[in-house]
Amino acid sequence: MAEQKTIRVTLTRSPIGTLKSHKETVRRLGLRRMHQTVEHQDTPTIRGMIAKVNHLVTVEEKSS
Repeated sequence: MAEQKTIRVTLTRSPIGTLKSHKETVRRLGLRRMHQTVEHQDTPTIRGMIAKVNHLVTVEEKSS
């Protein structure tokens, strides 16, 4: 079976004062609080969401 890559996304900066679309993107990534970390599959959709709010989050790649 192929190895699935996983991405850990952590909210490091507050979305207060950012565009509404950035706030919604952070929420759709599953991030609600500062320094909260969530894991997602490494897909082009998730990568695009991360690219949109890259100034608010940090990303760690890991293979599971």
